[in-house]
Amino acid sequence: MSRSVDPAEVAKFDAMAAEWWDPNGPGRPLHMMNPCRLDYIVAQAAGEFGRDLSQAAPLSGLRAIDVGCGGGLLCEPLARLGAEVTGVDAAEANVRAAAAHAEAGGLGIDYRATTAEALAEGGAQAEIVLAMEIVEHVADPAEFLASVASLVAPGGLLIVSTLNRTARAFGAAVVGAEWIMRWLPRGTHDWSRFIAPDTLEDMIRAGGLEPVDRKGMVPDLARGGFRLSDRDLAVNYVVTSRREDG
Repeated sequence: MSRSVDPAEVAKFDAMAAEWWDPNGPGRPLHMMNPCRLDYIVAQAAGEFGRDLSQAAPLSGLRAIDVGCGGGLLCEPLARLGAEVTGVDAAEANVRAAAAHAEAGGLGIDYRATTAEALAEGGAQAEIVLAMEIVEHVADPAEFLASVASLVAPGGLLIVSTLNRTARAFGAAVVGAEWIMRWLPRGTHDWSRFIAPDTLEDMIRAGGLEPVDRKGMVPDLARGGFRLSDRDLAVNYVVTSRREDG
């Protein structure tokens, strides 16, 4: 197993596998965030690759790799938008659950129970690489991000989302989501693993990519769910980075 993989963290998400697609289960926070995450990913990809979002399959011809794909909450909509999607997760139960759900929906997604490092060693690359809500669960974020960065094809994008290392993030992700609302099992998050945006961007640059955009994802009190913020990155945030053309 890769040095960046934490077996205890993998076991946590293995235990949640059967409930990934339950909007009121342990994946509830991700279900709430998913429209915001997807809108951001698609907008970044459309801008970078000149795609018309009014078309039926605007991501057609683009490859996407979702590292830490869980049950496939992002893989499935990306596949419906035309992307050729590979979903990767170190938790085998997650991959089985994701593959079964995709098959039931008639979607051809390549799910693999493996790691970013193993995929990189095999020479895999894609125009869109995702590492969403996973960096805070790996044993060695710098090594993990270096492997993920190597999956990005020339001219491609890496999109990473995680939790900021702030008191507000501890209050929202640990106290709020785990202790009070009980949306997640206690111990899902370890605040000491949260990463500040500047630190994350330094790690990404070390992998040979250049950060080009970052946004916060904040609760949308008026409409429910989440919305993007240009200024508030105190809890959840997302960073897009680009590999220069070869």
